Amino acid sequence: MKKLLLFLALICLINITNAQWQQTSLDSTYTVKALAINGSNIFAATNNYGMYLSSNNGNSWSMVNTGIPTNTNVNTLAISGSNIFAGTSSCGVYLSSNNGGLWTAVNTGLPSIFGTYVSLNALAIKGDTVFAGTNNDGVFLSTDNGGNWTAVNTGLPIGAEVTALAISGENNFAGIYLQGVYLSTNNGNSWTVVNNGLTSTTNVSALIISGGNIFVGTKTAGIFLSTDNGGDWNAVNNGLTNFYVYSFAISGGNIFAGTDGGGVFFSSNNGQQWATINTGLTDLVVYALAISGDTLFAGTNGGVWKHPLTQMNGIEEMNENNNIVIYPNPATNNLTIEASQKATSDSYRIEITNIQGQIILQQQLRQGKTDIDISGLAKGIYILKRNSNDKTEVKRIVKE
Repeated sequence: MKKLLLFLALICLINITNAQWQQTSLDSTYTVKALAINGSNIFAATNNYGMYLSSNNGNSWSMVNTGIPTNTNVNTLAISGSNIFAGTSSCGVYLSSNNGGLWTAVNTGLPSIFGTYVSLNALAIKGDTVFAGTNNDGVFLSTDNGGNWTAVNTGLPIGAEVTALAISGENNFAGIYLQGVYLSTNNGNSWTVVNNGLTSTTNVSALIISGGNIFVGTKTAGIFLSTDNGGDWNAVNNGLTNFYVYSFAISGGNIFAGTDGGGVFFSSNNGQQWATINTGLTDLVVYALAISGDTLFAGTNGGVWKHPLTQMNGIEEMNENNNIVIYPNPATNNLTIEASQKATSDSYRIEITNIQGQIILQQQLRQGKTDIDISGLAKGIYILKRNSNDKTEVKRIVKE
């Protein structure tokens, strides 16, 4: 039986010890504003020290600055295939096509005054198309891997400070300082404000897209979610104790949020409930998050930190050593669950939810075999959650 890993659980109900953040050798000397992953390579963008690369899960780092001016602040990173783009505070955009070995300025068309380029706050890539969000000149577009840039600001506020960008299919989202979120469905040729549920002065600081879910991180207002392409936004702040959100990362059904002074928060149910995962993390200003394999990385005022996803507080995968067996998986019509211990009124109650966290089915298990009819479920991935005594375990199941 194929075993599928799932890093999804209700953190407030599970207690896993001996797992915590570890500081990497890119330490408190460095303020890390952006992280990006390319295969086994992790890139870290710093203030004043340029670019660093780790190829061994953050155990060691090497400076990879050839071609980038000394003392450059790198604010944002984006990767597409072998191309790595770095947006800076005053030197424009740099491109490396050899894993950071050499960087080349790609600034044709970007605004500059006496050789100083507009500050870049955000980058987003779709194929050969690169969007750049600037500090007060709106959005620029390159369709030739940064060779040439063109302003694409129709519909955006004049002098827009673009703080975040995200792309989903034909939809391009831009977060604007004190102006909320704008949407373009035509490759940036025109933009429309999509702020229903946000205030007219919402200060967007981060955007991330997971399937049909769009998450917005703000400064002072927390996190908002849209499930209808930005048509409506709803605050999802339950459990969030710091409402200044710098960054996001997503792994499967798990959402991580980095905050200004509150550290890292985690949600396993589409943002409906958040809890901190800060054990061992001494710098709680988290500018950037990224996931490489089974490790979560955080870029902070105090360098880069890492935490294994499989040992994160609040995450436990159901396994066959826990007196329960689930088969077949994938399943078509029926799912069988075998429980070896006697069930009580509170133990072995299971729920099946969709990826969005909505409960599809609830059932009390019997000792021995319990058959569950899933023939009516649409094909896809579901989450089986088991409540047993004082803990909750979960497993991903696939309906074929």
